[in-house]
Amino acid sequence: MLFTCLEIFLARIVDVSISTFRMMIMVRKKSIFTPILAFCEVFVWFIAVRRALNTNIDSILIPIFYSLGYATGTYIGGCLSRKFIKNVNSIEVTTSRGNTKLINALRSEGCGVSVIALKNNYRDKKDLLLVDVKSKNTQETIKLIKELDAKAFIVVKDTKIVHNGYIK
Repeated sequence: MLFTCLEIFLARIVDVSISTFRMMIMVRKKSIFTPILAFCEVFVWFIAVRRALNTNIDSILIPIFYSLGYATGTYIGGCLSRKFIKNVNSIEVTTSRGNTKLINALRSEGCGVSVIALKNNYRDKKDLLLVDVKSKNTQETIKLIKELDAKAFIVVKDTKIVHNGYIK
């Protein structure tokens, strides 16, 4: 029985990891691999479901291991996506007008920074800084921004396509 539970658990990890990874590739418009991954995903899923439903073992452990495999596969698929799918994040920072300390610090860290003067009805004059960074550098860039301007309004967006420009 334990071998059957382990078999179902591992098959679900494989099929859900493939599924998660396939969805991330599809979102990134790298669709050449998605049909191949979809085939593999459904093939492994079919084997797992057939094994789970055709077993003569009448135990709660079968659905528990099936569910645990799904949850673990979701986590592993996310890890694979972050590892193999390189993406860019756009960080929008609303800060005080002329915050050259922050702008220079970002540029000295290798970030390309575009500065846009904002118009608003408030007394405070603000600038919008547009910073594009590789996703692996996002957290360290946000940390730098917070260190230099604790009141900065920060928005991070996932960027699908970037042409030209300067990215850390």
